[in-house]
Amino acid sequence: MNQRTPSRWVSTVLLSVAALTGCAGPRIQDYAQEQPRLDLKQYFNGPITAHGIFTDRQGKVVKRFVVAMQAKWNGNEGTLDEHFTYSDGTKQQRIWHLTDIGQGRFIGKASDVVGEAQGESAGNALHWNYTLALPVDGHIWHVQFNDWMYLMDDHTMLNKAVMSKWGIQLGEVTLSFNKP
Repeated sequence: MNQRTPSRWVSTVLLSVAALTGCAGPRIQDYAQEQPRLDLKQYFNGPITAHGIFTDRQGKVVKRFVVAMQAKWNGNEGTLDEHFTYSDGTKQQRIWHLTDIGQGRFIGKASDVVGEAQGESAGNALHWNYTLALPVDGHIWHVQFNDWMYLMDDHTMLNKAVMSKWGIQLGEVTLSFNKP
């Protein structure tokens, strides 16, 4: 009889669960009829402020932050200049370069994004997938983001992003965007 060691059995179960849960979830077309309709070029144009939290796997708030943004578009090319201020006093800047490639699809680049972010919009929702080079304890981790944004009204958008590594959820980022 072939017996597996407990650690190998646990690894097999975790990988199986990660594979199954990675396939589950909403699709962008589930939101195609939702209103108000998100026009990314219109919403991300001008000043925007966001307030957010990062929670760990157990749901504990690990960090709070505020983001001051300035966004602008020139044709199909957009820039989103984000200035983060974290609850521990640290600051960070990320500049997104966005491209509208048509049919509700977008690509995004930033200095700490590995490759390109892939986005798709339908109805009131925008779905992004990307890998972020995240500094953790003196090392750089490549962490996957499954990022959903939902336009609530002309001024408010909610954002929920799940962070994972090797298919295992590390935590979530929740943001509320406010456009004057």
